[in-house]
Order: sequence, then C-alpha cells, then structure tokens
Amino acid sequence: MDILFTIFTFTAIPVLLIFMTFLCLMLKLYTGKDIKNPNYAPVNGTVFGQLFYFNNLYDHQTEVAQKQRTFRLLGLEESELYTTDTRNIEHMLKTNFDKYSKGMYNQDIVTDLFGEGIFAVDGDKWRQQRKLASFEFSTRILRDFSCSVFRRNAAKLVRLMSEIAIAERVFDMQDVLMRCTLDSIFKVGFGVELNCLEGYSKEGTAFMKAFDDSNALVYWRYVDPFWKLKRYFSIGCEASLKKNIKIIDDFVRNLIRTRRELFTEQRCQNVKEDILSRFLLESDKDPEKMNDRYLRDIILNFMIAGKDTSANTLSWFFYMLCKNPLVQEKVAQEVRKVTGSSQDDDTEVEDFMAKITDTTLEQMHYLHATLTETLRLYPAVPIDGRCAEVDDVLPDGFRMKKGDGLYYMAYAMGRMTYIWGKDAEDFRPERWLSNGIFQPESPFKFVAFHAGPRICLGKDFAYRQMKIVSIALLRFFRFKLADDTKKATYRTMFTLHIDGGLHLRAIPRTRL
Repeated sequence: MDILFTIFTFTAIPVLLIFMTFLCLMLKLYTGKDIKNPNYAPVNGTVFGQLFYFNNLYDHQTEVAQKQRTFRLLGLEESELYTTDTRNIEHMLKTNFDKYSKGMYNQDIVTDLFGEGIFAVDGDKWRQQRKLASFEFSTRILRDFSCSVFRRNAAKLVRLMSEIAIAERVFDMQDVLMRCTLDSIFKVGFGVELNCLEGYSKEGTAFMKAFDDSNALVYWRYVDPFWKLKRYFSIGCEASLKKNIKIIDDFVRNLIRTRRELFTEQRCQNVKEDILSRFLLESDKDPEKMNDRYLRDIILNFMIAGKDTSANTLSWFFYMLCKNPLVQEKVAQEVRKVTGSSQDDDTEVEDFMAKITDTTLEQMHYLHATLTETLRLYPAVPIDGRCAEVDDVLPDGFRMKKGDGLYYMAYAMGRMTYIWGKDAEDFRPERWLSNGIFQPESPFKFVAFHAGPRICLGKDFAYRQMKIVSIALLRFFRFKLADDTKKATYRTMFTLHIDGGLHLRAIPRTRL
C-alpha cells in the first residue's frame, strides 16, 4: 500500500501542478476583460490561440477581418485589438500619436534582437535617431551615393544571373536578392564592402542566416507563453536564439571597430557618405549614451529596414511577374522604352546601368505601380501596431484600456474588398495608374510604409533600390517559375519572407 501511495503521490503532484498552472493562466486571460461588453471589440480567442494558425497566421487574420473589421485577442495582462479600419489606423498613427507607444509588452519581446534601435523605442531615443536619419536621407550626397551603389550591385547581379542562365540552372531568387540588398545596405549604411552576393564573405552569409532565424524566433515569442522561462534556462528555441544573437553581436562588434578606425582616417577628409559615420560623429559627443551597444542596435534596425523590406518585396514582385507573364512583359517594354534600348541590341551591362538616372526612375510609372501592387498584397511588414498609453475610444466606437495593443493588419488590408473593391485579391497594377501616371493612395489605406510621424524615412530609398534592380534584371532576362504548380507561402516572422525561397529559371533576352 505504501508503494502504491508513493506512486500515486508522485503521479498526482505534477498533474495537479499542471492543472493549477493552466487554471491560473485561464483566470488571468479571462478576468477583468469585459468580454461580453459591446463597448469593447468582439473577442476572437486568445493571443496563444494564434499558435494553431501560426504557419498561415496572416491568412487566418484575413479570414477573421473579413467578418470583423476590428476584433480582440485576450492576453495575460491586456487585450490586443486587430483592425483593418483605416479610421482607427489614422487615429493611432497620426491624430492621437502621443497616446500610443511601442509599449513595454512589445519592447520586452523584441529587445534581445533590436535593442534600443529606432523600431523598438519611443520618446527621446526615437526622436534622436529619427532626427539624424532624417537628415541623412534628405541629403543629396546619400541619394547619389546610394544610387551609385545600387547600380554597381545590380550590375554584379546581372553578371551572376548571366552565368546561371547560360548554365540553365534553377536558382533561389530570394537568396540572391537578400545577398544583393545586404551588400547594398552595408555599403550605403555602414560604409563596408561585404561582397556577400559574390560569395566572398562567409561571415556575412552566417550573419544573414543568424539574423533571419532570430527574426523568426523572436516573433515566435508572441504565441509562446513560456518563452521567458525558456530564456532563463536557455532551452529550446530560446537557446537557438541566444546562439544566433551571439553570431550577430560578434559580427556587428567587428563592424563597429572597423568603422571607427576608418572614420578616424576619414575625419580629416570630411568623408561622411554612409549613415553610420554620422552616428559615429554623434557618439564622439556623448560616448556614454551612444556606446557600441547603442550603435549595434541602430545598425540592426537599419539593416532590417534596408535588407529585408527591399529583398522581400522584390522576391514577391518576381513571383507575381512569373504568375502574370503579361505584366512581366509590360514592365520589360517600359524598361526598353524609357531607357531607349531594344531587345536585340548588345549593350554592355555597365553602359546600360549608366542610363538609369533619376529621370529614368521617375518615368517608370508602370514599374512603380507594379512594385506598389506587390506591396499592397505582400507588405514587407505584414502586421504592426502600437500600445495605448491611456484609455481611449476608437473612431469605430470600440473602447481601449490603457496597456491594450492596437495592431493594423497590412496583409489583411490588401485583401479587404471594402478598401480596394471587389478585385481586392487580384494582382492588378493598373489600379494605381490614371492615364498612365502613377497615383498614390492615402498612407492609412496603403500602409506598407507605416504612416504619420513614424512613416518610413527610407520609402524613396527603397523604391530607388527596387527599381534599379528590377530594371537591370528585366532588361536582360525573362523569368519563369521552376515549378508552376507550387504556390509560394510565407514564413511567419516580422518581415514577409517566402518560405523555402523562390526557385526560378532565367532566360536571356539578349546576348551579354
């Protein structure tokens, strides 16, 4: 009997602990949330329930949003509201900007990766980084320098693509574009030649993989109630994240050291083409506040803005061109028309790249519309939001409590018929054109670049890079999916990667 009692005791205690833990979680989730109060947004489950839809999370949110423009998920401490209502978005991002912040909940989740960079902070730290970055993005020096870098890397990309096309190889377009944009952002942003596209930088390749994996692992925290416990014991996905962040930190620490040495040499020459140089100058004024850790955070935030957003959008862009060959040919025709080249001429790559001027880019209305249509359906950041600093009432009438999150679903918004019409889910670049001229929409309707005071400073920067790469590739190649029957899906993370890559074939349009 004693043995049976002992067995029962050792079995019952863990079961009881699990039950009590579950009961406590349920009480925290459902207590004090005004679940049946019609003044608050309808409840559609809990934040942890997203775990069951994680691999197709944004499509699940789209299905819910088609029935409820604003809905609520319950969290342990607060509620999270999700909306596609453009009035709510303008209310949060512009009209009542000071009432909303990144919030401790979001900052707690992302700090290990993004630290105190511009996308993770509020207040003075945000204003300081925003001011310096705004100055840099507005200078003619950076504009000219970045265009030169984009053209040079696009030419490298064309030569690489030529080798692939001649060999008739299937290649991963997303991987190639990630390497190309990584090289560009490191040169423009940090003044360093990474040479990741040409395969010379094993450290750069390892850094890129570590950063992408960290992006996904940090995002997983939003649906994992035990992530802090895992981080404390360094187990599971948190152990993997820790290893990846070490790779990132070591790489960036070396970059900062290298840049400090170069900056010291260049100071006398007054050479400050790259963005990091200006931050290094500021760090000299306040070395305690703007230390290497702070610079590390700034670098990673600019990197996700410069690499992921452009490369992801271009990947989906080429995917949609392959799914819509007539659109691909119309873009190619515009490239030939605006640049004054024909399909049969044997223009050298460098000679052609020299034709891509500011004037050329401004005349590419159909290309601009096609890139924008891609962003409408496949926004680089599929969901984003803020946290209420005070109790508030949204324009749609729903109340928010202090601490509640309000998230706008950019991916779902692109598929809402009440916003874009009955053909919302169709890929139709012409919706952006009037008499052949590109016509922008309200940033609260087309919210791919955020909106309000925190609207993306690099919007024009991103379009320039995407246009230059697109023009170069479509001038010399036609692209086809390696497998027409395979539908591209996304990897659920902060930015919209194509899961498993984008496998294409390149067909030369002319001899290089």
